[in-house]
Amino acid sequence: MVRFTLSAALLAAAALARANLSAPQTVPGAFIVEYEEDQDTGSFINSIDDDASLRKDLRYKLFKGASIQFTNVEKSEDAAAKVLAMPKVKNVWPLRRYPLPQHTVHSTGSAVAAEMVKRQLQGNGTDTFSPHLQTQVNKFRDAGITGQGIKIGVVDTGTDYLHPSLGGCFGPGCLVSYGRDIVGDGYDGSNTPVPDADPMDTCQGHGTHVAGIIAAQSNNPYGIIGAAQGVTLGSYRVFGCQGDVGNDVLIAAFNQAYEDGSDIISASIGGPSGWSDDPWSTVVSRIVKNGVPCLISAGNEGDLGLFYASTAANGRGVTAIGSIDNTLSPALLNNASFTVNGAAGGSFGFTPGSPALWTGASIPLYPIGFDTTDPANGCDPYPASTPDLSGYAVLVRRGTCTFVQKVQNAVAKGAKYVVFYNNVAGTTAVSASVAGISGVAMVTAEQGATWIKDLQAGSKVSVSLPNTASATKFLANFENTGTAGFLSTYTSWGPTFDLEVKPQFSTPGGMILSTYPRNQGSYGVLSGTSMACPLAAGIYALVMNVRGTKDPRVLENVISATSKPNFFQTGATGSTSKLLAPIPQQGGGTVQAWDAAHATTLLSVSSLALNDTNHFVAKHEFSISNTAKTSITYALGNTGAATAYTLATEGDITPAPFPNALVANYASIAFSPSGNITIPAGQRKIITVTFTPPAGLNPKLLPVYSGYITVNGTDGAALSLPYMGVAGSMKSVAVLDKSQTHLSQSNDRTFAPVASNQTFTLAPPGHANDTLYRNRTIAPQVVVMLAMGSALVRGEVVPLSNYTSGQANTTVVLGTNTLGQVNEFPVLLNPRGDFAVRWEGQLDDGSYVPAGRYKIVIKALKIFGNPEKAEDYESTETVPFSITYAALPRRRSVRTSKRSV
Repeated sequence: MVRFTLSAALLAAAALARANLSAPQTVPGAFIVEYEEDQDTGSFINSIDDDASLRKDLRYKLFKGASIQFTNVEKSEDAAAKVLAMPKVKNVWPLRRYPLPQHTVHSTGSAVAAEMVKRQLQGNGTDTFSPHLQTQVNKFRDAGITGQGIKIGVVDTGTDYLHPSLGGCFGPGCLVSYGRDIVGDGYDGSNTPVPDADPMDTCQGHGTHVAGIIAAQSNNPYGIIGAAQGVTLGSYRVFGCQGDVGNDVLIAAFNQAYEDGSDIISASIGGPSGWSDDPWSTVVSRIVKNGVPCLISAGNEGDLGLFYASTAANGRGVTAIGSIDNTLSPALLNNASFTVNGAAGGSFGFTPGSPALWTGASIPLYPIGFDTTDPANGCDPYPASTPDLSGYAVLVRRGTCTFVQKVQNAVAKGAKYVVFYNNVAGTTAVSASVAGISGVAMVTAEQGATWIKDLQAGSKVSVSLPNTASATKFLANFENTGTAGFLSTYTSWGPTFDLEVKPQFSTPGGMILSTYPRNQGSYGVLSGTSMACPLAAGIYALVMNVRGTKDPRVLENVISATSKPNFFQTGATGSTSKLLAPIPQQGGGTVQAWDAAHATTLLSVSSLALNDTNHFVAKHEFSISNTAKTSITYALGNTGAATAYTLATEGDITPAPFPNALVANYASIAFSPSGNITIPAGQRKIITVTFTPPAGLNPKLLPVYSGYITVNGTDGAALSLPYMGVAGSMKSVAVLDKSQTHLSQSNDRTFAPVASNQTFTLAPPGHANDTLYRNRTIAPQVVVMLAMGSALVRGEVVPLSNYTSGQANTTVVLGTNTLGQVNEFPVLLNPRGDFAVRWEGQLDDGSYVPAGRYKIVIKALKIFGNPEKAEDYESTETVPFSITYAALPRRRSVRTSKRSV
């Protein structure tokens, strides 16, 4: 793999105050500092020339440093560069923020109406919890293996440990026995954390759901079973009640979990990256190298297609977890009733939405058509003949357009209530806060079809939906007949921009029933790779129990090798392909935990990365170890997965959204030794494989090809080793979308381009953040759109007018005659997507340019590019513009008089 290392000076000068439109945000004036060796942080802060305060002390065994906040945000990049030059400083990074992981809350409910539950934990103790059946976890419980003695550190929103299914206590002897709140309720990612010892989760719920997936006890009415009920949990709360988390907090949490003795660390957190060198990924990789497996969710941006790997899942050695859909669609439904022509029709279940001001009164239904297969039911404005709907609950099918659009159309005719019926199995919570609407809800597709049939026959159907607080709830399990066991459409695609294989493998994350905070219903059904990751962590604990090893590489290798490759599906019923899903979507496949725990044939690696055409690695080696007591003969083979085209057409530069175009071409392989291989008991054999890239592909569309080396033994062993490569040049791919990179103005939240020769009046130098100017001046704003990731984006300030002698001279840098960079540049380790930078006239050295006429030249480093070579950048420039500076207000003089006493 070809790599170029960015200089430490560039790391220090990275952008902070840019407005990130899709990339993780940064905290203005805040940096993470890594020391060369341990030192007292208080003394270090005092030694900094510029005014700085401590955000968080980050001195641990594997990382020694601190996060700091400079008072003067405008000059913080210059101050950070000075810090980097200090003799005991190793690295300086901008402090970035990551949001609470995107996930879908389908339904929540308390432990009431338990008699209505069809329990999944049968009377004989057999585990029939559907995610466990999909991954063979049920076999461990049946055998009495529960992860006993394994400590799993969970980095998330905390845990409602008082939940009866999560132990009911915190501390030694409890299920949640260690951890801490690293941030406090008021933390939002931008302010200073206020830690305490209590990791209670009452205002988010995400972490409590995750904890239940790992280790929920069986004392609940819904048959929820943790994958590894015998483990001990550590809970590290890194989110407040609102907002994001800074990567300094994540660094602290992972280091603390490591030092507290966690055997496994799991985090369902991340953000778009694609680069393995950011500080959080770097720290997690160090922990893995020191013997602790770290599992991180792959991300929930599958709709954006290839090359959208998430940090820190994209770290080297970090295990990234993808998601498949549950075979069941569980729903915690509120109980309600309906009538047909005034006679009792029975009860039904619904999921309340937002708003949910249902009163229990009987309301007649008004259908928007009688076609229960209409994909766009209710998307168009209602006809003029539609009556006043203020006395009805509008019945409309889910699909095509947004819930909000459907509700707006109903409200336009006076509706106050809307009931959706689903177009897939189960229900989900609907959010459609439209002026005039009082309540929205969702029922199942089957219930909606029943009502539509009655209404079409001329019957009057009325529903009585109770207030959410007073409604009894029950669990309904619907068979997932469309996507059961297939890759969730939201699961993010790799690979990284360095072409490392991501994700590693997948587990169920779609429609997962687990624990939830008691004040939010106690139980909930959620979807996301956030739900897949903790199941994988529980599986690691079970496999540790059986195999007697905690080695991250051994565990990842055996779990990947025994995973079950999955066919590709777009998410629509009947869309299953005859091709295996690409490796950058599923990794090794769906985890088969029991097979991993008992495998006696072991592979030495978990995947093979072949790189791109320019850096193609044709020859690889791996070993097969036979740990059985008898000799085994192995047959080696090659099973191709689908090749996915990154781009839809040769004219495109941005990766195509899911579903990508797929073809069946895959690489050919020559094995050495060839033919069947016999390995005696207790011995291993090194296998050399030589790859030939697939023919017939269009390299201009950047095809990502993949497949599996199959290893089948006479003892019944059936292993697979994923491989992946790119049949094109990553360096030739456009990274900068020049058509969408332009100059805007700071007061335009649509980031529209401005015309040439606009003049901006800026705050006086050094006063941009003064209250007097910040919201009253309009500054130029550089909008950068990256079609693919770029490790380095520069913003050169080029003068277009003459200056009097004594002004700063220009310098030729990478072929551009520049005064320097906009002070928020360079911007490092960028995912694909856009960001915006407001410019107040300051350069990256802290000085200010004089009033005059300028343009800004944007340069984005190509993938695998050398940052010291001008030809390895793509560039574009803004329209010309002028800046002037406002004058400082005059101070009022105060007259004094001398008075004799």
